[in-house]
Amino acid sequence: MSTHERFTPHTVTDKAVDRAVLVAADRGRGWSVDDSLAELERLAETAGAVVVARLTQKLSAPDSKTFIHKGKLEEVAETARELEASLIIFDDELSPSQQANIENAVPETKIADRTALILDIFALHATSREGKLQVELAQMEYLLPRLRGLWRHLDRFAGGGVLTRGPGESQLETDRRLARKRIGELKRELVHVAGERELQRKARVRSGVFRVSLVGYTNAGKSTTLNALTDADVLVADKLFATLDATTRTMELSEGRIVTITDTVGFIHKLPHSLVQAFKSTLDEVREADLLIHVVDGSHPQAFDQIAAVQEVLGEIGAADRPSLVVFNKADAMEDEARSQLVSRYPHAVICSALTGEGLDTLRDRVAAEAARQAVTLTILVPYDRGDLVALAHEHTQIVSEEHTGEGTRMVVRASVQVAGRLEPFAQHRRPAAAE
Repeated sequence: MSTHERFTPHTVTDKAVDRAVLVAADRGRGWSVDDSLAELERLAETAGAVVVARLTQKLSAPDSKTFIHKGKLEEVAETARELEASLIIFDDELSPSQQANIENAVPETKIADRTALILDIFALHATSREGKLQVELAQMEYLLPRLRGLWRHLDRFAGGGVLTRGPGESQLETDRRLARKRIGELKRELVHVAGERELQRKARVRSGVFRVSLVGYTNAGKSTTLNALTDADVLVADKLFATLDATTRTMELSEGRIVTITDTVGFIHKLPHSLVQAFKSTLDEVREADLLIHVVDGSHPQAFDQIAAVQEVLGEIGAADRPSLVVFNKADAMEDEARSQLVSRYPHAVICSALTGEGLDTLRDRVAAEAARQAVTLTILVPYDRGDLVALAHEHTQIVSEEHTGEGTRMVVRASVQVAGRLEPFAQHRRPAAAE
């Protein structure tokens, strides 16, 4: 690489199909090792690899040098050679030193961890400018402390002589400097893009429109739910992290009120912290929503574990206290016993199928009830020279009644707190809508 080139991260998988060996530590807590490996296999397949073997080792704590013990690592290396695997993926994030040591032990095979794999999938699926910037930033910050491994083939010839002349450590420092420079550029670009998003967010706040955000585990059916509720045309695919960009659509409630619904990036078990940080501006939509619809794949055997994983991320981004509604999707694929268990543990949840339409009317009613609960009812008298306020009421409130009097237009409206504040100077009576 010449010094004038911009440093860009490598991908985990090549265009040719990689044959992958999966490796996991069984620590006897949290998710079972089989469930976690099954999900890792889905991730590998989404990235374009073919899994040819799974290996596990019981560990109370990872080995500080090679994550798994030396003997197990030798078994992994031998398995990879026998099955002609080109990629070994660990189910936990490896430290830079662990990854370097493993690469030295298995020099002929690419080494990746769960974090690198997820970052690779995000890079594959990012389409918007903001999404691409967010993913590249997360990749660069992940890669920076691991750059030494890119030049490890020169370390074997230390001490001078043939094959010791070349980029070596000076090239490594160039790479690091280019990587840091690129990280700085990405952060500045994201600040600009985040500023644009903030203007849009503030405009929605001022409008007083009730804001709903869909959250959930990846592949729970959030995009299908958004399409079903709003007649949108958001991409739907049976893949992990099929969509990354936040998409906002409007939905009209039965009483005529308009709300916005935003689909956000899906969460996952062991979601890399770097991704949470990189997607911070996008996740602001979640933190500041009036209502979170937590979409859960009710047919999934790890549904409750997935709920816990999503709640953990919501806590990390400061959204754990937002009003929320649990929705068990994919009712068409649920067994009766599974339904009973879901209702027993979450009696206030909605069971629906975004695919068949079952339960969607109930979901709409629950959204309407929550929107009404967070609204106030105002009786206002608007002078005839303030047609702008009448238009505001028609666009952003629910009109209960309206009549023209000698003094102006008298209206009874149900409005959000933000819109109610703009109409308050003309109010004759005010009460919380939920008190009705």
